[in-house]
Formats: sequence, structure tokens, C-alpha cells
Amino acid sequence: MTDKTVNKKTLDLYSIGNCAVSALIDTAGRFVWGCAPRVDSDPIFSALLDDADPDGPEAKGVWEVLVDHQAEVRQGYLRNTPILRTEIADQDGARIEIIDFCPRYQQFGRTFRPTAYIRLIRPIVGVARVTLRLRPTADWGAKVAEHTSGSNHIRYRCADMTLRLTTNAPVSHILEERTFRLERPIAMFLGPDEGFDADVTQTCERMLRETDNYWKLWVRGLSLPLDWQTAVIRAAITLKLCMHEETGAIVAALTTSIPEHEGSQRNWDYRYCWLRDAYYVVQALNRLGAVDILENYLGYLRNIVDRAEGGHIQPLFGVGFEETLTERFAPDLPGYRGMGPVRVGNQAFEHLQHDVYGQIVLSTVQAFFDERLLRPATVEDFEALEPVGERAYKLHDQPDASLWEFRGRANVHTYSSAMCWAACDRLGNAAEKLGLKDKAALWNARAAEVRMVIETRAWNDTLGRYSATFEGDVLDASLLQLVDLRFHKAEDARNLATLAAVEDGLRRGAYLLRYAIPDDFGSPQTAFNICTFWLIEALHMSGRGDEARELFEDMLSRRTGAGLLSEDIGFADGELWGNYPQTYSLVGLINCAVLLSKPWTAVR
Repeated sequence: MTDKTVNKKTLDLYSIGNCAVSALIDTAGRFVWGCAPRVDSDPIFSALLDDADPDGPEAKGVWEVLVDHQAEVRQGYLRNTPILRTEIADQDGARIEIIDFCPRYQQFGRTFRPTAYIRLIRPIVGVARVTLRLRPTADWGAKVAEHTSGSNHIRYRCADMTLRLTTNAPVSHILEERTFRLERPIAMFLGPDEGFDADVTQTCERMLRETDNYWKLWVRGLSLPLDWQTAVIRAAITLKLCMHEETGAIVAALTTSIPEHEGSQRNWDYRYCWLRDAYYVVQALNRLGAVDILENYLGYLRNIVDRAEGGHIQPLFGVGFEETLTERFAPDLPGYRGMGPVRVGNQAFEHLQHDVYGQIVLSTVQAFFDERLLRPATVEDFEALEPVGERAYKLHDQPDASLWEFRGRANVHTYSSAMCWAACDRLGNAAEKLGLKDKAALWNARAAEVRMVIETRAWNDTLGRYSATFEGDVLDASLLQLVDLRFHKAEDARNLATLAAVEDGLRRGAYLLRYAIPDDFGSPQTAFNICTFWLIEALHMSGRGDEARELFEDMLSRRTGAGLLSEDIGFADGELWGNYPQTYSLVGLINCAVLLSKPWTAVR
């Protein structure tokens, strides 16, 4: 555990969750962000985007345990779990601990993951005086949720669900926010509006034991690199928390509207399932052997493909397959550090982003080869996937908004075209595995045709490198992904020339921009963390291993106390910006650790 002090609002936040709900807890032990009953619902904890003093009389959207005359706070996860322990001491040496988690374990032959949060508050040394403050919000921070109470519970009417707090603490202490002596352990179960017909303390303690055991067993099944295991485990657990298990969706981040840099207006809602981001998540977790998430996500994808009926597939969906994610503002929340607007929804659902067809095929193709899966892919699955390949083949040379989701311009983007090539190429591989020789020949021929188009139109002879757009000269970091896609090898002279150009044009000190040209909101002022990880991979594969490891260690040093990363980083001061925790960034951490680690044979 590490010493903590209460700072200004930052992204130094700890995530808890159970693949149904999640929350972010700050370094004072306050719940400051969390949505229920789904990750894309109205926030019940909204203080992260509110500018009120979290300890002041106007604070709302928080759940905290205030200790009189607080002197010290220490925090850390229970080993190999998303269960957070916060220890608080007062000036006289009295100490308490708070255990925060969302229950998750096997029960009655299925996974128990209720829409619930549990806080266990225990005295450790002496007797501290504490105040319990629970102020969930409704209507996107517009008001504190209305409540009613009984002898052992409080019901909060939030926008998207009614929550019930069941506790062994005096209810009036909570309602009046009364300061009292903590002389015995307190259990607080905040969940569905249902009766709690068991001893709340014993039940929550049992749930803690079983949740702790579940996560430790899940981590034990991972295939880890020799080096940086603690960092990889934390990233893997958090990626799993970004899955909405009921449908299989994987969200890009747990938050909305954390700006990409100060005053940027680049405030986006990332609580949805981008098929691109989800592809990268399952790719990274596959490298660790976590096929449970792949299998669940493939079910989500099959539903998406079926609904498309061979036509257009948008780049993102709601966790319940929602297609319309109309973007609007939440006027009652000022935003992170007052930097609004706070956006709900994401206009990118209207975009044409042709790389999505490749990511669907790339996510799915493993199922034709992996004998571990409970549901291996069949000929029927291949036939259902072919219309996705048809779209990729048809659109490989057509303009789109790119993976960077430009809102004001469209071009034929090399990355999108390369993903369309990958869709055709991998369908050829799957057809060969299934013994479909005619289909294999068809898709391999199409892949060869698309490859020729890319090599002809994306290569800039004058500059001696690839361009991010056909017949263009612009750079973007996605060009580094051509090796990962197996479009060409790392030692290929074209790749080395392109890598040199990307470094020269996009690198700012240790970090890499997505692109350097102005977009709809001006010129980028922060680096995109996944792009820096792509650079680390490229450096290693091009023979610059020492540089790659040095840069990787630098990125590890930029993680929060929880071991996590957001989307962006200030290349001048290293401050984290953008939505958090960001799946892209954690994917990059895992991929680089696997690539750069010494082999296990080094210790045998």
C-alpha cells in the first residue's frame, strides 16, 4: 500500500466492479463516479464531473466516510482483485479500514454479479469518529436523489433505478450525516430495491470472501509474461471490468467527458462498445489466455452481424445493442475541473468507419482455430461472416472518417483499407481451415487485389513512405499497425522508412501523437497513449530493443496509484487526460509487456 494525501481533483482513481456495474473511488476513499444499472446509465455518483467541494455542504454524487481530524490515508487493492482497501488514520492514531467491492462469484451454476456496491467499515486501532455521507444523484447531477427510509434501510429514487441501502449502522446517522464513534464494524449494501433477508454483516463478509476467491482464481488462469506481472494483472482485471457481461459488450472506458487536455472541448462519452476498441481488448487478453471474454464478446458480435443483414455496420453500439446514441449535453454538471461540456451519447454512431469490418473478422477468426472454446465456429458461422467480408471488399477504397473519427472531413484512409484487406485475408485462412477450397481461393484473391491497391495508392514515392491517406502525404500513428496486421514484416524497408517518418513527424519527447494536423477542435496538445505503445512495439521489432524497454518503463511510471492509465498524456508534464480507465491504453501495456518480457526459460 502507498501513502496518499487528498489532492485536487485528478484521475488518480481506483476502479471497482463486477462486469455489471462499476465505480471509481478517489484517494480519499470517496465514490466519485458510477452509473447504474448499466455503465452507460445516468450516474448515481457524479462528483467527478461536479465542481462542488466534495466535503462541502453542496457536495452531491458522492459516498464517503469522513474521519474527524484525518491525518493519513493509505490505499491499495487486495492482491489480484479489484477489491479496494482504504486505511484512514486520525491525528490521535486511531485507524479504520474501508473495503469496497462489487460482489462477483459462482452461485447456483451461474455467475452472481448483482447491481450492487458493498462497503465494509472496520475499526482497526482505537476509536475514530466518523461521518457517513451517501448522496447519490439523479437526472445527470441535477439533484440529490429523493429517499425514503425504514428501520434498517434507505431507498434512493435515482433516474434509471431505485437503489436500497441495507446496513447495520443506525439509519439516522446516515440520513442526518451525524458524526459518531466507530466502535464496531459496519456493513453497507447498496443494491436493487429488494428486501435483504439475511444478516447484512455476515452476508457481506461472505460475499467478500467469495469475490476475493473468484478473482484470484481468474488471475491464476492467465498466461503471464515473466516481467511486469503486477502491472499486467491489474490491466487485465480492469479490462474485464469494462465488459458488460450480460450481452458481451466491451466499453472503451468507464467515464464520459474527461477532456483530452485543458479547455479542449474534446470531451467524449466513451461508455459504449466500439467494435475497434473491443477487438484490441480481446486481442490483448487472448495473449494472456483469457478466452472467457473473447467467447462472450463473440456472442455480442454475432448479434450485431445478424442485425446488419449484410449491410452497413456502424462503429459503436450501446451495451444492449442500441444503435442510436444521440449526442447531447448534461447542463447540470460543470465537467471535470469545470471543463465542460459533459456529453451523453456519441455522434460517431453516424460515421462511416470502414475498418470496423476488418475488426469484426479479426475478432471472430480465432474461433475457427481455437479448440479451447466451448462454441467453436462452424461453416454456418463462416457463411454468416462472409457478408462482413463483402462489405470490406466493396469499401476498401472508399472514404471514411478514419479510426480517429474526424467529424469534418473524409478521405480514403490507409488503416481502414488495411483492415479491409485483413478481413479478406483472414476469411481466406478460415475457409482453408474448414476445407472450403473455392471460398479460400476467392478470399485470397480478393486480399491480393486489396493489397495491390494499398501498395499502389498509399505509398508516396516522392517521400519514400506510406501516407495515412491514399494519394496523400499525411502521417498518423496507425501506420505502425501494418506490421501487427501482418500486412508486411517489421524488417521491410517500407516499414522502416514509415517508422522513421512517424517518429520524426509525430513524436514529442517520449510520447507519440495520433496525428499532428489540426482537426475539428484545433491542433492536438496531448499524446495518445496507445500510439506510444504502438511506437514501443515498432521500436522493439525493428531491432531497437533497449529504446523500447526504456520507453515502456517511462509509460509504466505514468500510471495512477491504481496502476491504470487514461487515454491521453501531456507530453510537456506527463499529466493524464481523457477518459479513464481507457481500454486502449491498458491493451498497449499488456501487448508491450508480453512482447518485451524475458522468456520464462530465463528462470529455469
